[in-house]
Amino acid sequence: MKILLANPRGFCAGVNMAIECLDEAIRRVGLGIYVYHEIVHNKYVVDRFTKQGVKFVDSLEEVPTGSILLFSAHGVSPEIRALAKTRNLQTVDATCPLVTKVHLEAIRYANAGYNIVLIGHEGHDEVIGTMGEAPESITLVETPEEVANLPFTQTDKLAFLTQTTLSVAEASEVIVALRNRYPQIDSPKKEDICYATTNRQEAVQMLVESADVLICLGSQNSSNSRRLMEIGASQGVPSYLIDGAAELQSEWFEQDSTVVITAGASAPEVVVEECIDYLKQHFNAVVSEETLREENVHFNLPKELHQLGVLKS
Repeated sequence: MKILLANPRGFCAGVNMAIECLDEAIRRVGLGIYVYHEIVHNKYVVDRFTKQGVKFVDSLEEVPTGSILLFSAHGVSPEIRALAKTRNLQTVDATCPLVTKVHLEAIRYANAGYNIVLIGHEGHDEVIGTMGEAPESITLVETPEEVANLPFTQTDKLAFLTQTTLSVAEASEVIVALRNRYPQIDSPKKEDICYATTNRQEAVQMLVESADVLICLGSQNSSNSRRLMEIGASQGVPSYLIDGAAELQSEWFEQDSTVVITAGASAPEVVVEECIDYLKQHFNAVVSEETLREENVHFNLPKELHQLGVLKS
C-alpha cells in the first residue's frame, strides 16, 4: 500500500490561535472556563478540553454570572456579545481573523445600504454569527438554484459574501449564478474563502486522481472537512470522513491500494499519525508526503488574555 499524505493539511492559523488561546487560559486560570459552542469543530479537540474541565455551552444561560467565557473560532453575533456583557461575563474573543473580516464586510455593506447575499450553509456557527451582524440586510443562499428565487432586481444595491469554509467550486457556481442574474452585484476585493480551506482543497484535488481511497480526518460537523471528502466522492473515489483510526475499516482497503490522507483545518496531526500507523501495521503502507505549498500564516492571541493575567507582560 502507498499513502499519499496531503500537505497542507490539518490545523490552520485560525484554529491554532483559538486552541492556543484556550490552552493559555486553562494554564493560568485553571477551572471554571466556558466556551460558547465548540472552540473548533473537532471531536478530538473538544473531548481533550472537556477532560481538562472546560465547559462548552450552546446558551449563555448555562454560564454563571461573572464567569470567564471564550467565543469560538467561528465567531458570534452582536446579540451574543451584548448578552455576555449583561451577564457580566469576562469574555475572550477567539474568533478567526478571517471570519472577523467577513463580519466587518457585512457591517460595511449594510451601513452603505446594500442588500447582502451570504453564500453558506444554514445553521453553521459561522453563518449564524455573520448574519447576526446585519440580520435585516442579509439573505442566505446555499445553491445556484436558490439564486433564481431571490426577490431583488437589477437596480438594487447588492453585494455577496461567502462563508470562509466553503468548497471553492461550490461557491463559484453560486457566484456565477449571482453575477448572471445581477450584473451590478458587488463583492470584497479579496475573496472570503479562507486560504487554508483553498489550499487543502487544491491538495486533495491534485492527489485524488491517483487514489483508490480518500481518508479525510475531521468531524462530521466540520464544514471544511466535509468539503474535502466531497471532492474525492465527486471524482468517484471511495471517500470517508472520520474522527480517527478507530473508525477505519479494513474492507475499505486492499494491499496494493493507493490511499490519499488529508485532514480538515480543525483536525489535529495526532489523529493523522494514528491512521498512518494503522495502515502501516495492517497493510505495510509506505508514506509519501506530497506538498502543494507551504503555509506560514500566524495570528496573534487575543488581547483580552492580558486582562485574564493569562499572558506574561
